[in-house]
Amino acid sequence: MPSTAPDSDKMRAPVSPLSRGGCRPRPPARIVRNPPVRTLYPMEQIASRVSRVANDTYGHSRRLMPEQPWWNNLDPSFHKFPDDFYLDLPSQLMVDGTAAIDIGMRTALATLAASFALPATLWPANYREDRAQWDFYKAIAERHDPAAFFPRPQQHVNVRHHKAGLLDYHPRDGRVEVLSFESHFETVNPALRDKYARFRRNRTAWAEHWRHEGDPRPTICVIHGFVADPYWVNSRFLALPWFYKQGYDVLLYTLPFHGRRQEATSPFSGHGYFSHGLSHLNETVAHAVHDFRLFLDYLEGLGVPQMGVTGISLGGYTSALLATVEERLAFAVPNVPLASIMDLILQWFPAGPLMKAGLRLAGSDIREARHATAVQCPLTYPVKLPKERLLIVGGAGDRFAPPKHARLLWDHWDRPRLHWFPGNHLIHLDQGKYLKEMATFLKDIGFDRG
Repeated sequence: MPSTAPDSDKMRAPVSPLSRGGCRPRPPARIVRNPPVRTLYPMEQIASRVSRVANDTYGHSRRLMPEQPWWNNLDPSFHKFPDDFYLDLPSQLMVDGTAAIDIGMRTALATLAASFALPATLWPANYREDRAQWDFYKAIAERHDPAAFFPRPQQHVNVRHHKAGLLDYHPRDGRVEVLSFESHFETVNPALRDKYARFRRNRTAWAEHWRHEGDPRPTICVIHGFVADPYWVNSRFLALPWFYKQGYDVLLYTLPFHGRRQEATSPFSGHGYFSHGLSHLNETVAHAVHDFRLFLDYLEGLGVPQMGVTGISLGGYTSALLATVEERLAFAVPNVPLASIMDLILQWFPAGPLMKAGLRLAGSDIREARHATAVQCPLTYPVKLPKERLLIVGGAGDRFAPPKHARLLWDHWDRPRLHWFPGNHLIHLDQGKYLKEMATFLKDIGFDRG
């Protein structure tokens, strides 16, 4: 079972050189009569200040989440809303600096997407074919019933086991293996079934499983972000070995059209997720949920006592959606999540202006685009998990999935725990602080006790 000793060495979250802020090492411990007062280093001070100010700012602000239907009532210029906090000068400079880095990298990724994905989506013939299906998805979204679009899979799958890669994590006290099965997912919309089934490599679901020796343990399921699917990248970026050493098992899930699921002609991992229109996007998200739930079935079959989910970016979005669909989850922790895919794209240059121009030429607008994709948005459905089992992590300088998206989801979930770090989407400054926050959260909900 996971350790419950909060003061043990293995409860110390990993701290990167960035999070020390370049300060001097701690002096050696010495015996004193009174308990020492812990000194906060510059980066820790800024991290604490940013999190406190951001929570105070949002805690006393009006709710951003409108009444349902959110796709009509959310301001059409939501993507232009500011993401500012009232910080002191050192904290503001740090947040603005990381935000500037994000904008540059976001522009590069948006240019890639605009070059390879949007042309096929906005091509007149493709767009007309896609738009003809929108009413199907709008009608389901208006029911606000997640089971109507995300029915629980009923089929049994044969899970295969493979060796993990050389770069993947290999613990001394357990084993790591890659899992796969043939997915029998069929699109919810019958009109898309033949076309979607042509993506043969996408029919195989993949995940990597880290297991301790002995009985199955509470398992943290992790979902990667857009294009960032390698297991070894997520292992290091999200400090997953640290959680494994706390006694938890880990499952890293691969989203559709990523990694081994991408087609041989795909120009980059994740290309197929967004490159075939909004109807295809809806079905891809349904596929992601479908296959993830089959991996939960597999874990249940092993005797895993509890399962929770966390994810970053697009994985955070998927994690939030799963919290509205899957009652078996013990927790959900979206990390730098987006809340509305259409609104996010509008903020990404040059993809945003291209999409806006395409919608206008077709006589459509952001409200209709939201409505057409609301069927796979977490804002459309009530969350199934109790508020105390929800935690949202946001970056104050994030410009890939800006803070307003985390705030929108936070409002929709009736304001559960919310933690801010002073970094951007890719540079999580003082990550150790929110890792400790997550560890405390897991203990508070009894996840460590199985």
